[in-house]
Amino acid sequence: MRVERLTSDKVRFFLTFDDLHERNIDKDDLWRDIPKIHDLFNEMMEHAYYELGFEVNGPVAVEVFALPSQGMVVIVTRGKHEQMIDDDEQPNIHDTFELEVMMDESEDLVYSFRDFEDLVQAAHRVHHLLVDGGKLYYYKNMYMLYFDSVDLEEKDFQLFISLLEEYGEITPVTEAVLSEYGNLIIANNAVKELILHFQ
Repeated sequence: MRVERLTSDKVRFFLTFDDLHERNIDKDDLWRDIPKIHDLFNEMMEHAYYELGFEVNGPVAVEVFALPSQGMVVIVTRGKHEQMIDDDEQPNIHDTFELEVMMDESEDLVYSFRDFEDLVQAAHRVHHLLVDGGKLYYYKNMYMLYFDSVDLEEKDFQLFISLLEEYGEITPVTEAVLSEYGNLIIANNAVKELILHFQ
């Protein structure tokens, strides 16, 4: 899988048939609304985020082009659908398909920290708000603080988020990716464990 930026709101993916085969996806599956296509799309969005800093929150347009004997081209554009399609930018390729999708909403919350000291400082700052919960992973040279849900009142939740953002940044990565490709450092109550062991 290869990705390149076209504009500030548009990226293009190149998927070879090997990329599809590795994910047990047939070319015709790309035109179907099935779970493995959603998984592929989420994987593509994570890839775009880490490679290009391209982040998606809300609606996107997805254009799929078949490349005979090579694979597929997928163009993803952020924003309203009416602003997305530019006929001059479409390659002269057969089997064009347009689809408007919404990124899945999730209660999962992941913050990444490049420096361990920043992670420890963040834990100390949020400890009074959230005592229990959280996992700590190490993934792509960063510490990932993962929460499957945060049970706080709205005011406290906003404070919790703002404190974490002082030291790290929210990261669109799933627990499945962290579990498979990352290293689990603290399995339970990560904030509490960091407080206990690092002053």
